[in-house]
Amino acid sequence: MISDPNCNFQLNFLWQTAAEGILLADSEGRVTRLNPAAAAMLHMAPDDVLGLLAKMAFKKRSALVHLLTETGEHQAEVRLPHRRLAYGVGMDCPDGSRIVLLNDVTEQADIESRRETLMRAISHDLRNPLNALRGYADLVGKLGNLEPDQQRFLDRICQTVDKLYDLTQTLVDLAWIEAGMALEHHPFELAHLIHEAAEDLADEAHKHGVTIVKSTQEPIPTVIGDPRRIKQAITCLLQNGVRYSYPDTNVAIHAWQDGSLVFCSVGDQGFGISEADQDHVWDRLWRSDDERVRAIPGGGIGLTFARAIIERHGGQVWIESAPEKGTTATFVLPLAEGW
Repeated sequence: MISDPNCNFQLNFLWQTAAEGILLADSEGRVTRLNPAAAAMLHMAPDDVLGLLAKMAFKKRSALVHLLTETGEHQAEVRLPHRRLAYGVGMDCPDGSRIVLLNDVTEQADIESRRETLMRAISHDLRNPLNALRGYADLVGKLGNLEPDQQRFLDRICQTVDKLYDLTQTLVDLAWIEAGMALEHHPFELAHLIHEAAEDLADEAHKHGVTIVKSTQEPIPTVIGDPRRIKQAITCLLQNGVRYSYPDTNVAIHAWQDGSLVFCSVGDQGFGISEADQDHVWDRLWRSDDERVRAIPGGGIGLTFARAIIERHGGQVWIESAPEKGTTATFVLPLAEGW
């Protein structure tokens, strides 16, 4: 029990002013407390639900009842009055009671819906014509034998179409992030995302004759942020390492903690980048004049996208490279305190 009056004042202040809804239920599933934010979200007066079983207090909100009554940690979307939506997390307390945190994500969900609408429009207005162009190019190659120059030009058309197709979603995501659209903020394990990204790229690495080597400090403390976006950033860095490496070499990804920061580096044994070009690698749609780089499909957007994500999380990213000596890209993120 907390007996410090100052501490009790602070806890009460947080309880009263928190923007997130907080609900408590005892071991029998009876609602024992809810803060003002929860009452406002649910459009219910505390006196109307306190002491009631959760299944009686929130008859029309089965997801909330589940969070308040099922043991263990659970997450669910909770429908609120007036077509609003909350993201809920419920977990057990040491005394057998339950605590549920509700975060109103209505605006974020609306933004994501608009993003999906934009992506569908792009798919219809840009990707469908690109698919048609790619299809006709494939047909040309099947109609008869082509001269070497004709085949080379046709291959370049197909490569360009594929590049434009891949660029569309990345460009939309980049514009969304740079516009300051809301990111998710959850605790996550960086090592888990690294292993997932490496697994996703395993086939591409195999085709290039490259081996992805993972090395992560165990354990790495929890990071707070948008795990889907951070994984995209890691994937972009790994993909660059794989694509611009020589066959029969390794791409090593390493993560470690240093004080209140967590670091992640991706090092390859590839072409490397000249000092003059290093000033441009973060530029949107920039690609090196190196013919070996130009011969590999790519849109010149991966590093730009990765940096935008890392910086939106309060971090930094940089590269160290030299021609024929490979490249190492490193990013740093602040650790989540109190987890």
